[in-house]
Amino acid sequence: MSISYSDKPLMIKDLPADERPREKLWSNGPEAMSNAELIAILLRTGTRRDSAVRLAEQLLVKYGGLQGLGGLSLREISRIKGIGAAKAGAVLAAVELGKRMGMLAGTERFLIRSPQSVCDLLMPRLRYESKEKFVVVLLSTKHHVLATPTISVGTLNASVVHPRELFREAINYNAAAVILVHNHPSGDPSPSREDITLTKKLMEAGSLLDISVVDHVIIGDGKYVSLVEQGIL
Repeated sequence: MSISYSDKPLMIKDLPADERPREKLWSNGPEAMSNAELIAILLRTGTRRDSAVRLAEQLLVKYGGLQGLGGLSLREISRIKGIGAAKAGAVLAAVELGKRMGMLAGTERFLIRSPQSVCDLLMPRLRYESKEKFVVVLLSTKHHVLATPTISVGTLNASVVHPRELFREAINYNAAAVILVHNHPSGDPSPSREDITLTKKLMEAGSLLDISVVDHVIIGDGKYVSLVEQGIL
């Protein structure tokens, strides 16, 4: 049985010339394109009713723009009708590449000089996460970054951290000191009572192993709080 043109997905090439994101990319460069147009290039095709650009616009509207895409799962992206597993995978891969590019400074020779250095290192990775993630910055004796492993992933407002898991990573990397870091998905980095209690518990564990806990930095939406700067530690 033949398939009519109306049964085919709407391809970018089928759009009017001034609505083709790929041609616009070549002629004007990516900086001239909207967020929806850039995402449309990843999606490649639309549906019988909506172009790839329209699907991208729906995705951005549903999840609050680019900021909302940062913490989405494949399943959540696929909730937009017309975005299946392959399209969702392309979007998620692009988001992850963006996060990793933002962390290119986080190499072994990255030097932690202040809480702001910690923020610069991990803000791109944690800022848009929809769940609370607890990361430890492992430091050499001169405070160069050795690694930044994720210790735990929690719910919207809590994560469970076991000292043995955290300090196992520190011992594996022969770290002389660590900085505790986690995000608040709400965007407000103000420390909770639980944050302070956990920090003191981990400091006590670190002292037994002769591994110093230098600070605990909480990441919010474009801002941070250092427990050391706040005088809490």
